[in-house]
Amino acid sequence: MQIAIDGPASAGKSTVAKIIAQKLNFTYIDTGAMYRASTWLAREHKLSYSDEKGILAAIDKEKIELKNENGQQKVFAGDKDISQDIRTPDISAHVSQVSALAGIRAKMVSLQRQMAGQMNVVMDGRDIGTTVLPAADVKIFLVASAHSRAQRRMLDFKERGIKTNQSLEEIEQDIAERDYKDSHRKISPLKKALDAIEIDTTSMTIDQVVNAILSEIKKSQKNYKKRV
Repeated sequence: MQIAIDGPASAGKSTVAKIIAQKLNFTYIDTGAMYRASTWLAREHKLSYSDEKGILAAIDKEKIELKNENGQQKVFAGDKDISQDIRTPDISAHVSQVSALAGIRAKMVSLQRQMAGQMNVVMDGRDIGTTVLPAADVKIFLVASAHSRAQRRMLDFKERGIKTNQSLEEIEQDIAERDYKDSHRKISPLKKALDAIEIDTTSMTIDQVVNAILSEIKKSQKNYKKRV
């Protein structure tokens, strides 16, 4: 079974996707982390963020992997755990540029589809329901105000121990700019699938969002059993 959860930056996708995957005993796939890892590799290899060939070569050399360790998903480039490194403001500032490169997207989408074809998955990102898994059993599109998402990102930095000199207003501006870049890129833009269910998480708790999505999944499971 395939569950696709899309939406803009800091709308709560990864948080709820992880919980839902645990509750259903499905595999969680954080596609955003894969693009962040690609961006991290570009920086580590001192490549331009527009150097598609160079970044692809770095990906082939290092190998980006998602591994579950002690109930947590870790992101690796080669043998190095970069789970924390890819969440810094510097990577956030450039990931839209790298993820807009056609070759990078093709590479990541291929890897993501391979994973989804082997197991029950909960996959989150920006183009899962429209591009990566267009036939997903359940498609969810999460939205929230830019201000509330900035507050969540600030809290996330604190919880991860990531230091930043950015103010809340600057983070909100960065989020708004990324929304524009992601929704206006030529290849696989951030877009709600026609058959996706939109949920505004601005005033909702994590539990409320999780329960709303689980309710939609249960409906889909019942319909599937009827068809079978």
